[in-house]
Amino acid sequence: MSKKRFFTGKGDNGTTGLLGEGRVSKNHLRIEALGSLDETTAALGFARSLTADGEIAQRVLQIQRELYQLMAEIAATPENAGQFRFIAAEHVQWLEEQADELSEAIELPREFIVPGDTPAAGAFSLARAICRRAERRVVELNEREGLGNPHIIPYLNRLSSLCFVLELYETQIHGKTPPTLVKRL
Repeated sequence: MSKKRFFTGKGDNGTTGLLGEGRVSKNHLRIEALGSLDETTAALGFARSLTADGEIAQRVLQIQRELYQLMAEIAATPENAGQFRFIAAEHVQWLEEQADELSEAIELPREFIVPGDTPAAGAFSLARAICRRAERRVVELNEREGLGNPHIIPYLNRLSSLCFVLELYETQIHGKTPPTLVKRL
């Protein structure tokens, strides 16, 4: 029986492949965007593992699956980008609907909050921050090279907003009120 290997060594020269021909540097903007999206997915998985709400966990799992599709769009080279197009207006709308539905069950703070009142709330806050970074990287990629899909940036923007709502939801269903920031005198 042959031993499975989890590495190829192809990236030892500092390059990596995209979904198409050729290789790019591992510090290429496209790879930076993909890395931030990968971190977003991992952070959402962590949050999903901590929530006790099965319905929330299922919604987050759906988002993680969509993010993998979005990553394929980002990883595709221009000549084959069309075959990986996935994120559409209805995905953005679904995120909006989720945020709106959960917002009805919580009280929105009037000031900035300090995250971390429950493990799941802290994990959703971390996912939000990472998602915002991914959004910045994707915006930069779009400005430099173009994405071809106008729904990707709104999707990430709505996702970070939904993560904030999920943070508040997780905090408030456990009977906690997140501390707010106060101005120093």
